[in-house]
Amino acid sequence: MHKTPTGTWLPAWVPESSFTLSFLLIICSIVQSTTGGYDGSMLNGLNILPSYTDYFKLNSATTGLNTASVFIGGFLGPIFSGIMADKLGRRPAIFWGSLITIVGIVLQTAAQNIAMFVVARIVLGFGSAVSGIAGGVYLSETFASRWRAWGVGLLNDFYYIGALIAAGITLGTGEWQSTWAWRAPTLFQAIFSVLCILILPFIPESPRWLVNQGHFEAARLAVAQTNANGDLNDQVVLTVYKEIVDTLKWEKEEQRTMTPIQIAKDPIARKRLLIGMSAGPFSAIAGNIIASYYLGAELDTAGITNSTDQLKANVVLNVWSLACCLVGTFGCAVWGRKSTALVSQSLLIACLFIIGGLSKLYADNPDGASSSLIYGNVAVMFLFQGFYSVAWTPLLYLYPPEVMNYSIRANGLAFSSFMLNAAAIVLVFVMPIGLNNIGWKMYMVNGGWDIITLVLIAVFWVETKGKTLEEIDAIFVGHKHSDVPDVEAVRRGKVVLDVPVVEKELEAEVVAMKTE
Repeated sequence: MHKTPTGTWLPAWVPESSFTLSFLLIICSIVQSTTGGYDGSMLNGLNILPSYTDYFKLNSATTGLNTASVFIGGFLGPIFSGIMADKLGRRPAIFWGSLITIVGIVLQTAAQNIAMFVVARIVLGFGSAVSGIAGGVYLSETFASRWRAWGVGLLNDFYYIGALIAAGITLGTGEWQSTWAWRAPTLFQAIFSVLCILILPFIPESPRWLVNQGHFEAARLAVAQTNANGDLNDQVVLTVYKEIVDTLKWEKEEQRTMTPIQIAKDPIARKRLLIGMSAGPFSAIAGNIIASYYLGAELDTAGITNSTDQLKANVVLNVWSLACCLVGTFGCAVWGRKSTALVSQSLLIACLFIIGGLSKLYADNPDGASSSLIYGNVAVMFLFQGFYSVAWTPLLYLYPPEVMNYSIRANGLAFSSFMLNAAAIVLVFVMPIGLNNIGWKMYMVNGGWDIITLVLIAVFWVETKGKTLEEIDAIFVGHKHSDVPDVEAVRRGKVVLDVPVVEKELEAEVVAMKTE
């Protein structure tokens, strides 16, 4: 371990090995995503448990309110998260978000009525949004480009680990004859935020944030620690660092740190923001909210009505989804982000229409429905959730920060999360009412708007695979803002860097930026 300057009040003792550090960064990703996954699966389980529904005397509207209230906090959190990540530093923003999440979980566990439960979930959602957005920006800026797809993809992939843990816990506590049948699962949710806080002192601050704040030596060291076991003179380290310095110097000279109004007026910034933020609402409206929060109601439409069978299905569904999102992360890394999204979205649309059709057949004659119809419908529901997991689970935090440049990255990812939660507030509240009132037709409606999403992805999304964050600029402006070769070309030995020349250029640039 080496004490590493961070430019913030939160110190760091970073391991020398880049492999070990990458592992710690992945752990940081994992504990961020497990909180959200745990929450969704936990509510899925609680909505099936009589001890929970009877305690709060829930109906369709209050069930939707209890569940959707976390998205109210998730709706408010992004308003502050981008500012916090830019001003305080990426790691301190993660710390405060995690701490707020713990407070919300404690209040949720102690809830005595619907009002207290809703307020607690608002606090929980706020904290999760702050730490999740800061974590997404931090990891995209800190991971070496060759590992970014896996490292940042896992930020949301392990949603299903949290979901699986919650499904198992609610299944285990479901037979308890007390309110602890639902309180215990809510309390266990705090474990992941605690682990996140414990890991923060052993990972460095974002090198992009450090350069922007004028901590150049600390930034170069962070790049070296994540790319070359701390070797400051490694050619890849020098290339990455030079790209960062050149690009942020250009952004400052061109006054690219924009207000929301300036972003709206600038065509390139506007395009980057709209493409990047689209992943949030696209993932929210895809249709997985039904399976993520109202699996019991969804299985009811298919003919699986026993609560124990539904809880078991919840466990199996999360194992399946985890396997699929890992395949999807591999796809994002190897096939590309846009290609993976197009294939996944096409399969989602097909599944929704099939589920709608099979659910109609069951609704028309529930007493005479065959077991093959029932289990066939459940199988397609599982396929749907798997296809969702292939693309949207890894892309939700991977794609937005790649598309957005540094000046709008934190606030842009916050805006993506803001729009996701705005859509989710409506959909999580509306879905149980829709399923109750129009049943199978809800799937058809969902499939219709998913077709629009598919067209928008095909027309407007860009491919970011295999590029550093600075090299992605060339997709939008025609060239990158640094004269060094691309990082992958240096890494693979296709280009040899002229180290003395680059060092002199860097020295001059750093002096100029410090005096500005």
